[in-house]
Amino acid sequence: MSLLPHGGKLINRLTEGKEAQAARQQAEKLPAVILSERETCDLEMLATGALSPLEGFMVEADYETCLQKKRLANQLPWTIPITKSISDEEKNKIKKGDTVALQDADGTKLALLSVESIFKHDKKKESEAVYGTSDEAHPGVKHVLKMGGWLVGGKVTVFEKPNHTDFAGYRLDPKQTRALFEEKGWNTVVAFQTRNPIHRAHEYLTKVALECVDGLLIHPLVGQTKGDDISAEVRMKCYQVLLDNYYPKDRTALTVFPAAMRYAGPREAVWHAIVRKNYGCTHFIVGRDHAGANRSDGKSYYGTYDAQLIFNEFKPEEIGIEIFKFEHTFFDKKTGGMVSFKTAPPNAEAFSVSGTKLREMLRHGELPPSEITRPEVAKILIEAMRAEAKSSA
Repeated sequence: MSLLPHGGKLINRLTEGKEAQAARQQAEKLPAVILSERETCDLEMLATGALSPLEGFMVEADYETCLQKKRLANQLPWTIPITKSISDEEKNKIKKGDTVALQDADGTKLALLSVESIFKHDKKKESEAVYGTSDEAHPGVKHVLKMGGWLVGGKVTVFEKPNHTDFAGYRLDPKQTRALFEEKGWNTVVAFQTRNPIHRAHEYLTKVALECVDGLLIHPLVGQTKGDDISAEVRMKCYQVLLDNYYPKDRTALTVFPAAMRYAGPREAVWHAIVRKNYGCTHFIVGRDHAGANRSDGKSYYGTYDAQLIFNEFKPEEIGIEIFKFEHTFFDKKTGGMVSFKTAPPNAEAFSVSGTKLREMLRHGELPPSEITRPEVAKILIEAMRAEAKSSA
């Protein structure tokens, strides 16, 4: 399969040297708009080509076709709006044709935005199109409702990447991951998206996928997530201990995905796949309820396999990355191993522990059964929970 980025070219909106210095000086003289945490994550990915073919925040034509047709205005599949919102006050200071500076929450100027489009932000319309609901309890909808009332689109010129002090050795951009795969001699690479620690079922399906390709990229999302998600720092320790002890070192890699989580279910699954193609991956894993979120009654906003079914709306060559679709996986007491609904015998006996029970065990320092999670991972989670309890006491 071709390793061409989405749209055929890896975009680079990051300037260096004299160009960067000139852009930085220009930014000091321009009106500035503040980036939210999510927008800062998006800007970083726009800079490095992770969001190819986008060269900036969406103009109105791309935004509208994304919401309505899951495509850009040029009909290329694209399912998640990449937008910069502004307030009424900010909108009154700029007009189409202007150039504005983009700065993060700390006041550091990072980029220039050439204003090509300013348009009203219909938050209800976006929520229902992207998340399938206008329920304010949905984390994605909640985020949209906090955004500004206007959207501004146009190309960005990034002269300063967002500053990160964490995961320094793991922050590889698409150009670097592509170089890594070439160095390792991997012609086919499967990516695994995660925002949680990897349990035994995840381990099983990543290894099944690895049987079919040259290499596996564990690519955890480390941008903005919900407050009750396990921190990226703790998760990274879990991933590393797993790779050190249970995966073949020469056929696996761990790098981070700097995106913010949307919790958009099916649409986010397609977006996650397309972006991993930009990183140089040829295959992508989609399990059950990919990128989902639960309602107050504990049920998901999305159907169990909606994130797999959405790919049927596109021709495989339009997406350009092969999708591995996995059923629910569990430890079967009858056969003594991991199985899925596809491979389980008729008399399969699932060994399971509820999420509530699992958290209770970890809080009390008890190791969960090894059929559920590796002991090394459980110990890291126990230590993290102890530290959290101590700090909040």
